[in-house]
Amino acid sequence: MPAPLIPTLLRAWSVLTRTLDHAQPLAALLARAYVAEGFFLSGLTKIRDWDTTLALFQDEYHVPLLPPTVAAVIGTAGELVLPVLLLFGLGGRFAALGLSVVNAVAVLSLSEIAPAALQQHLTWGVLLAYLALHGPGAWSADQLWLKPWLLRRGRIDASK
Repeated sequence: MPAPLIPTLLRAWSVLTRTLDHAQPLAALLARAYVAEGFFLSGLTKIRDWDTTLALFQDEYHVPLLPPTVAAVIGTAGELVLPVLLLFGLGGRFAALGLSVVNAVAVLSLSEIAPAALQQHLTWGVLLAYLALHGPGAWSADQLWLKPWLLRRGRIDASK
């Protein structure tokens, strides 16, 4: 390679990585919104017809260690509360981990799951794992409100 080509490629790489770095908050927000919508709509479906929800937990969803009624209440509450927290990025990692549990239980509790539904749950699982590991991003209540509040009170180290 000619010598002038290497600095040009390095500059191009630098521009690309800076651009991708600036896109991270938007990508995290879109991931949070995508996952939150799926779980929240599922929770709304459950509360719209509670009798059917109870019947499904009795006959179709076999949640280990919990009576069907308790599983229905906990599952529905998780599908309604955790997505709101995730969307706003308030307790974002907690919400991502909680929805990961809901997601895993949903897959494991069904005796049969359609391939398309399984793929959807896998996609949600990957996005939730990313959000749990990396946090909800710069455009989140955790970063915009909670972290500065904790810093002012000396609850967290400013270097982190």
